Amino acid sequence: MRKVEWKGTVSRDNLSTSTRNTLGAISTLFDAGEDVEKEIFNLLAGQTAAVGITPRHEDEQLEQYREDIVEKAREFIKDKILALDWDDAQELTAGILRAMSYKTRVSPPGADRGRDVEASPDGLGFNEPRIVAQVKHRGGQMGAPEVSSFLGRLRPGHKALYVSTGGFTREGKYEAERSNIPTTLIDLDGLVDLIIQYYDNFDAETRVLVPLTKIYWPK
Repeated sequence: MRKVEWKGTVSRDNLSTSTRNTLGAISTLFDAGEDVEKEIFNLLAGQTAAVGITPRHEDEQLEQYREDIVEKAREFIKDKILALDWDDAQELTAGILRAMSYKTRVSPPGADRGRDVEASPDGLGFNEPRIVAQVKHRGGQMGAPEVSSFLGRLRPGHKALYVSTGGFTREGKYEAERSNIPTTLIDLDGLVDLIIQYYDNFDAETRVLVPLTKIYWPK
């Protein structure tokens, strides 16, 4: 709890665009900045217009506010992913591949020989590319031994997709780069990028795993 001194009331319609955007911050307590403070106190003193805030400055503040919102949204999406169970993380990976127009098969619980998800244009693996995905949904980074073990189970003609929400070590990345099997490593940030890019194509089952709402921002 914090004690406050109530200075008065200012109509939102009298505020500049940048100040209205700043005061729409997500946090309950935040630093609105010196310019916003001056504008509010000027209005409380009886002035009818904002002082010292140019249109260019407003545009810069609006862009900064947009960037802050985008970054917060990405962090919220990461939290949603990290809260998933391990089997839901597999389903999310399969859902992303389906949104990219592949047909998928998800391995049932039990020994899967490193093949959590298989994807191909026909769903049977006859048509290329034949993608084999390993999904690791835990805190630690995947290193060279884990990446090497996964790639060692694949055959020529396979495309390897290794998803690790904990990321990869430098050695793990090098192991993927030098492999004869074409390999893509996806960490948590990469998952967020794919979700944002293909979310419009998600089926209902995948949207349930990471429910999102699209918002529109003025140019």
